[in-house]
Amino acid sequence: MRIVVLGAGLIGVASAWFLAREGHEVTVIDRQPGPALETSFANGGQISTSHAEPWANPATPLKILKWLGREDSPLLWRLRADAAQWRWGLRFLRECTPSRTRANIRAILALSLDSRARVKALRHELGLEYDCLERGILHYYTDEQEFARAVPQAEFMQQFGCERSVKSAAECLAIEPALKDSTLPIVGGTYTPGDESGDARRFTLALAGHCRQHGVRFLYGSAIAGIETAGGRFNAVRLVNDKRIAGEACVVALGSYTPGLLRPLGIRLPIYPAKGYSITIALSPDAPAPSVSLTDDGAKIVYSRLGERLRVAGTAEFTGLDTSINPARIAPLIRRVRQIFPRLALRDDAVEPWAGLRPATPGNVPLIGPTPIGGLYVNSGHGTLGWTMAVGSGRLLADLVSGRAPAIDPAPYQILR
Repeated sequence: MRIVVLGAGLIGVASAWFLAREGHEVTVIDRQPGPALETSFANGGQISTSHAEPWANPATPLKILKWLGREDSPLLWRLRADAAQWRWGLRFLRECTPSRTRANIRAILALSLDSRARVKALRHELGLEYDCLERGILHYYTDEQEFARAVPQAEFMQQFGCERSVKSAAECLAIEPALKDSTLPIVGGTYTPGDESGDARRFTLALAGHCRQHGVRFLYGSAIAGIETAGGRFNAVRLVNDKRIAGEACVVALGSYTPGLLRPLGIRLPIYPAKGYSITIALSPDAPAPSVSLTDDGAKIVYSRLGERLRVAGTAEFTGLDTSINPARIAPLIRRVRQIFPRLALRDDAVEPWAGLRPATPGNVPLIGPTPIGGLYVNSGHGTLGWTMAVGSGRLLADLVSGRAPAIDPAPYQILR
């Protein structure tokens, strides 16, 4: 088939790769001048099956109340005259029950574990270079209550194949010695040795190159005006310059912009942008920085060593499609680095700030599969786990388009579930 993929981020390029491998004629369209220049540009760098617990969990509503009015809070909800935001928020609260949280964890883990294995396979098959580190991910805690809550979650995840084991404070420091300098006490942690880290943008760039070698056509600098249908089926993509790109199928992988494109077709998706922030710190060869990827669960911050850089990312700000950088949201990242790694002697002017819109569903389970319009598919809504689930999502989407039996049950990710 002739298939049009909308979006050249991690999700779109992974979808294009597997579709092309199935023998389809693929065209990727993106408004940017190259791949991975929006949400996939400077994320936290983690391929983290151990991060399967969604934001929507029983402990979150009380935390949100505690964080209200705090500009530096890990989760900032800016109330807007936006019906989509309110609808999403109500659905988010419904996902915070214990039963929904467990179901969402199972769905996230199934896709994450499949995707992590496929990343490894692609890396070896294609010789991809993207500052990959296979040293696991350590979740550390500086609060006894947070640590106590993490223990049963780790045990629950182990039932579904996530090798997340509980570690004492001493074991955490042995796994990552750079934590010994922390000005805050490390009270314990959990460790997943099979998780890894790497530069998502470098991965996307490399995979896009292999896509081109397999005949995928990329149309960069091409803003999308809309989708045309005929007889209840996809017909073509219309660009702002009035050019039409026709095909038998279309995959919409536009992240937070997916709902807006599909709304005129009568398709309403529960995806809302959660703006995330990151800073990238250039490191000297002897810098006392961590070499194991870390997650600070209490502060909702992750650290990933990317060659001679340290990526620090976190927080979620619900403020619509605003991509501006708020210094008040960058400050907590810098402050936490100084608390946990004081020997880095970090200066404010030594960091490169970034903000990107993560397409979040209320339960953090992405939407992958066909829409009510024939030949029109969605691959979006991965929230904070786009890098973790991207490759598995691309494979799942390609299987569904091609009529193949997927390796995992596609039901939890259906658009009309």
